[in-house]
Amino acid sequence: MEGPGIRIERIDVETINPAKESSAYLRRAAYTAAACLTVFAWCADGEARSGAGALEKEEIKLGFIKLTDMAPLAIAYERGFFEDEGLYVTLEPQANWKAILDRVITGELDGAHMLAGQPLGATIGFGTKADVITALSMDLNGNAVTVSNEIWSKMKAHIPAADGKPVHPVKADALRPVVEEMRATGKPFSMAMVFPVSTHNYELRYWLAAGGLDPGLYSPSDTSGQIGADVSISVTPPPQMPATLEAGTIQGYCVGEPWNQQAVAKGVGVPVITDSEIWKNNPEKVFGVTKAWAEKNPHTHQAVLKALIRAGMWLDADGGANRAEAARILSRPEYVGADTAVISNALSGVFEFESGDKRAMPDFNVFFRYFATYPYYSDAVWYLTQMRRWGQIPEAMPDGWYAEIAKKVYRPDLYREAAAALIADGKARPEDFPAATDGYRAASSEFIDGIEYDGHQPNAYLAKFSIGLKRDQKVGASGAVAAN
Repeated sequence: MEGPGIRIERIDVETINPAKESSAYLRRAAYTAAACLTVFAWCADGEARSGAGALEKEEIKLGFIKLTDMAPLAIAYERGFFEDEGLYVTLEPQANWKAILDRVITGELDGAHMLAGQPLGATIGFGTKADVITALSMDLNGNAVTVSNEIWSKMKAHIPAADGKPVHPVKADALRPVVEEMRATGKPFSMAMVFPVSTHNYELRYWLAAGGLDPGLYSPSDTSGQIGADVSISVTPPPQMPATLEAGTIQGYCVGEPWNQQAVAKGVGVPVITDSEIWKNNPEKVFGVTKAWAEKNPHTHQAVLKALIRAGMWLDADGGANRAEAARILSRPEYVGADTAVISNALSGVFEFESGDKRAMPDFNVFFRYFATYPYYSDAVWYLTQMRRWGQIPEAMPDGWYAEIAKKVYRPDLYREAAAALIADGKARPEDFPAATDGYRAASSEFIDGIEYDGHQPNAYLAKFSIGLKRDQKVGASGAVAAN
């Protein structure tokens, strides 16, 4: 198969025409309605798009960043899932997350691999203001926090050991004395993440704060995110992180794969904790489009969703039997461009911390299990709470506001229609998808600090933290202050 950026010739498939009222069509329509009524009870009046409508746009361009979790796009392309849906797809790597968002908004890209916080940040106007939606989560987990060898050697003195190895998960409590020692000598402690509204930013901040380190606040007049910070956090493009760490410009970073395993391979750093240890089965990337594009191209949008859902299924099928092939595909320069062995470390379910310390982490990358592709409102609300916690949302908002924004941006209704169409096509089973739900996950305390999160009560959740904004607080010159 030809690589991305080159048009692939599609095998023409007859479009089913409802006007023909063929027995095949009627059977398919009946199956779709039955699936919707019995499994997807939340579809209004039992209706769902069956995928039979003509595509509004057959040729589309989708953007991505060179990270392992762009895998659903590569697999949908390489396995012919896009072709099955009648799509000519060009996959195009982008320079950074800002370029991804900007080019989707301007229409240069039809859709893209996005940070889960990007559609939310755009919708509320943090940075670029635009109506961007997501109807599909691309994966769960997949990130880690890595520190330099020097910092790791100092941290180890504060980490309990068992059988000669550090006990995991490693909490930021072990980093705190190292940071304090550096600050006492006038040296700043600097870390990197990929973008201000990235999962990486919020996970890193969550981990640091849980260990008593203040990661700093944002304000409308100071978007550095470093107000009152014990640890300075800035943006660095993912592929540059290992080299920046080696140069000593930063002491650590939070990023997706393969750039943590790359630090181990190059001998320049040590991953200390994965994001699944910070927040178990956290949503990571999403597939984003503008609201206007989705409304103009509903059948095309559904076709993309169907292909990406199938890609997620393939990636998680048979206990990960396809992961070795996925690693080989992703290692190609047009996708991630890292060594197959490095990519395999994360995809194989065995994660390497310091050199030689390999541990089983079967859920490090999840693409379909645990209903990974479903866009839960509660996931959106969690990101919004972190935006508020760190000052990206400067004013206190009622619980209803969080729910309203979540429903505006995250679109499980569109996901369900695509899922119903896959069931009607015989390419998925009803049990592959969540049963009727209000769109919120059950309350959970599976976080590094054990604090319970309930997406229905965002303000009560924020009140539980000792570091960060809560209630009606605002950001002052040196940190959180009470509102006037």
